[in-house]
Amino acid sequence: MEHALSPGLYIVATPIGNLGDITLRAVEVLGAVSLVACEDTRVTGKLLNHLGLKKRMLRYDDHADAATRDRLLEAMRTGPVALVSDAGTPLISDPGYRLVRAAREEGIAVTSLPGPCAAVMALTLSGLPNDRFLFAGFMPNKAKAREDVLRELASVPATLVFYETAPRLLDALEAIAAVLPGREVAVARELTKRFEECRHGQPDEIAAHYRAQPPKGEIVLLVGRAVADPGEVDVDALLREALEREKPSQAASRVAKATGLDRKALYARALELK
Repeated sequence: MEHALSPGLYIVATPIGNLGDITLRAVEVLGAVSLVACEDTRVTGKLLNHLGLKKRMLRYDDHADAATRDRLLEAMRTGPVALVSDAGTPLISDPGYRLVRAAREEGIAVTSLPGPCAAVMALTLSGLPNDRFLFAGFMPNKAKAREDVLRELASVPATLVFYETAPRLLDALEAIAAVLPGREVAVARELTKRFEECRHGQPDEIAAHYRAQPPKGEIVLLVGRAVADPGEVDVDALLREALEREKPSQAASRVAKATGLDRKALYARALELK
């Protein structure tokens, strides 16, 4: 049954795989809006068809121009407009930020409906500390840029959450092993689907598994926080690994960032090992 909605923008989370995860409120709102802004009309069309809904759709993605945004804003002034992504919660590594900002600047009401989010689901499955986490979106494509991002986040005292693609997973795991030695990782893939899995361990262990069995589907990659207790990590092993590529001072800095241990003490030990 459709209910009248006030004019404005409605941010609607959609299933990330299992269509049974659509919320009752999301179905109600989608049934009542006058227009649905979406990344791909084909993907959203399948969802709407599954729900028995026929709605006018307008493509709105990272390549949308100002004219498309203005068209949506005009529609919001007189009626309810839904914003959806292909899967999950809009704006979480999906388009929509500029549209929401523009709506707020013009005094248009914005309502967000809670629902599926791959990053949060993966965090709950991972077994990694979740009292603090930082969502960092997708890692860069190029190796140096990827390593730079990891170095930038090395000192963040929280579990790091990334989205990743299957073809780039091994490169990402290798970068984590090199830049953040000793950190535990978790790989969650195919969430809510038939072949859902979540593997955790050291980056080289996880990489070995997926090297033998190439992954498919969308992936959430999580990196545990730095280990502060020396008893929980083999410091000498981390230093020896780093010393194969770097000077003692650089190796000490790298391991300090990865573990949270004192850099001066690590430097002294690195000199001994060298």
